[in-house]
Amino acid sequence: MDRPGQTTHFGFRDVPLGDKQTLVNEVFHSVATRYDLMNDLMSGGLHRVWKALLINALDPPRTDQPFALLDVAGGTGDIAFRAARAAGHGFHATVCDINTDMLEVGRARAVKNHLDDRVVFAEGNAEALAFPDRAFDAYTIAFGIRNVPRIDLALSEAYRVLRHGGRFLCLEFSPAVDVPGLDRLYELFSFKVIPPLGRVVTGDAESYQYLVESIRRFPRPNAFADMIRAAGFSRVSWQSFSGGIVALHSGWRL
Repeated sequence: MDRPGQTTHFGFRDVPLGDKQTLVNEVFHSVATRYDLMNDLMSGGLHRVWKALLINALDPPRTDQPFALLDVAGGTGDIAFRAARAAGHGFHATVCDINTDMLEVGRARAVKNHLDDRVVFAEGNAEALAFPDRAFDAYTIAFGIRNVPRIDLALSEAYRVLRHGGRFLCLEFSPAVDVPGLDRLYELFSFKVIPPLGRVVTGDAESYQYLVESIRRFPRPNAFADMIRAAGFSRVSWQSFSGGIVALHSGWRL
């Protein structure tokens, strides 16, 4: 239960802890139908490369061996669809997201791509997953964990629902790049280009202002790796890509 007076970050603002999820929901309700298009425009298509790296790390079995993936905060289904195409017939994915609009976009995409028999969608909260203990072989979350009000609870839930030998993979932006010169260009693009672009494409600049600010408030990769270890994961590691713009985090339930 939230304690009175508890606050958390919503972009650069401090808000009551209980309000953050509602505010985040409003962001994604606003941009759901154009979310994937904006990802292409904001990253110059690089998000596709980063997601391919995540799928390579996941390496789902290409046989009939059963393999259950839980993709959290994956409403439009992008990660789950990519994993399904890379996997064999034993693969099954559950996409869990708190936002109903994003889930509806994902369900429609599943039908369109003839993947609705292998990828299902469930409304749920990353902090309190409605799945039994040790139900999944892998847990993925891409560009979503920074929007969770209590990241430590989400990590604990990830650990709980993974089977022994299961893997946690998290793709997330880093708060600062590590290439001199690129850092200034990245800052300029983030704050001066992305929100106006969001206004043109989705009619909503404020949501993209929040998304940019939320990246800056997220822990640096080494600090986030410590949080993953604190949740109980072993063999925790991370790799940065594109000059430190994103990091792929990994942990195992052993």
